[in-house]
Amino acid sequence: MKEYTEEEKKIIAKVDHTLLRTTATLAEIKDLCEAALEAGTASVCIPPCYVNDAAQFLKGRLPVCTVIGFPNGYATTATKVFEAKEAIRQGASEIDMVINLCDVKNGSFDRIYLELLAMREACEGAVLKVIIETCQLTEEEKIKMCELVSKAHADFIKTSTGFSTGGATIEDVRLLRKYTAPEVKVKAAGGIKDMEDAKAMIEAGADRLGTSRLVK
Repeated sequence: MKEYTEEEKKIIAKVDHTLLRTTATLAEIKDLCEAALEAGTASVCIPPCYVNDAAQFLKGRLPVCTVIGFPNGYATTATKVFEAKEAIRQGASEIDMVINLCDVKNGSFDRIYLELLAMREACEGAVLKVIIETCQLTEEEKIKMCELVSKAHADFIKTSTGFSTGGATIEDVRLLRKYTAPEVKVKAAGGIKDMEDAKAMIEAGADRLGTSRLVK
C-alpha cells in the first residue's frame, strides 16, 4: 500500500472507494474492501449483488455504499424503493440512487420530488445520495435538481454515475454547491483520476468523492 502524506490522508477520508464494473468478481470486491480499510476511506461503493458479502467481510469496520436505479435511473419508483430497502436489509448504510432523467426532460418535476420523498423514507437511518447525471442536464435543469434534492432532505447531491458521457467537472461541483441547501453535501464522481483532481473537486465544494483510482 502506498504511503500517503497527511494532506492525502484527508482527501482519502472523503473517498467512496468504488468498484461498479459489471464484471467485478467477489475476490475483487474483497480486495477493494481490504484496500479501503487500510487507506481509511469513507466507504466502499459496490454493486447491490455484493452488499451482503461486503457487509459480512467488513463487519461494521467501514460503511457499505451501493447504487440504486443504476446507471440509467428510469426504473419505477416502487422498484427503486424495493432495491433500497433490500440493500439496507443486507447491510448497506449508504445509498446512491439515480434520478429519472426522462422525468427531467419531460418537465415532470412533481414526479421527481415524490420519488425523492419515497426514497428518503425508504432510506431512513441510511445516507441518501442523489445522482443527477450532470452531463445530461442543462444548467437550468441542474439548478432545479438542486432545489428538489434540498427540498426532499437528501444527504448528498451527486454529479454522475461514471457510466454516461461525462463525469464530474469543477464547474458542476461549484454549481451544485451554490444552489443546494447548505446542509446537503456534494459528491463528485466520474473521471477523478489523481490527487490533483481530487483536491480541485474538494476546493470547488465537494464533500465526498467517488473514485476507484486514488487508493493505490
